[in-house]
Amino acid sequence: MYIGAAAEAKTLGVNLVWQGDPENYSPSTQLPVLQELYQLHPNAIVIAPTDTKALEPITAQFVKAGIPVVNVDSGNAVQTNVSAWVTGYNELGGQQAAKGLATAIGYSTNCTSSAKCYVGVGVSSLTTSTDAARVKGFTETVAKSYPNMVMLPAVVSNSEPTTAQTKFAADLSAHNLVGIFAVDGTDAEGATAAVAAAGKTSSVKVFGYDAYASNEASMKAGTLSGIISQQPTLEGQLAVKYAYEAYKKQHVPHLTLIPNIVLTPSSSAATLAKYVYAAS
Repeated sequence: MYIGAAAEAKTLGVNLVWQGDPENYSPSTQLPVLQELYQLHPNAIVIAPTDTKALEPITAQFVKAGIPVVNVDSGNAVQTNVSAWVTGYNELGGQQAAKGLATAIGYSTNCTSSAKCYVGVGVSSLTTSTDAARVKGFTETVAKSYPNMVMLPAVVSNSEPTTAQTKFAADLSAHNLVGIFAVDGTDAEGATAAVAAAGKTSSVKVFGYDAYASNEASMKAGTLSGIISQQPTLEGQLAVKYAYEAYKKQHVPHLTLIPNIVLTPSSSAATLAKYVYAAS
């Protein structure tokens, strides 16, 4: 996302100030960063909220000061004062993941009314709009199309792969899992590690999100059945573009949903290379 944002900022000739907590994914660590940025009185602000509601007061503060706010990736629950929201099509991503995981576990032959299939779910945060939308799409698709698939309560990792690994290990020990939906990249890393450590790579299939290089490597190695890839470079580019245009009082589309790319072991090397996320 930074690559796309920085490139667009250079094209437009604007100064991009990129800030955030690199370790702790929570509104309590994000809020002080935004308060600090508010003191700079920027011409516009792009925010990826860690919580749909917790950052609405600071968003309103920016707007009251005449500073346009653009959401990128995740968004505020209330969008009436946000100039634009650029995000992946997350609910559809959840639907795509449900279909991909069902195929990976052999749902049509292995999951019956008398022998239901249990799957785990891992998220960074249930109060982030992205993860919530993905879980919604996944849950609704399972209920509609895969009634013999039983979802366990989601484990929450706060974007920590080791936390995800520990919690998935507990699920694997307590339940006869056949699959896991890892709702974002860090959970995919934790899920594949937990499955490998339990010696269940052949029996537990993982369908993940985010084309980290490590996740693509796991897919090539056979420990990840598929990846829903966002297009974060495009998200960053459009977020900066719309923030600049909102500052210039130009019309910007309020909601931009960017299509996901479904990556599988059969995807070409060129496709995998195109959508892999750059290392930070």
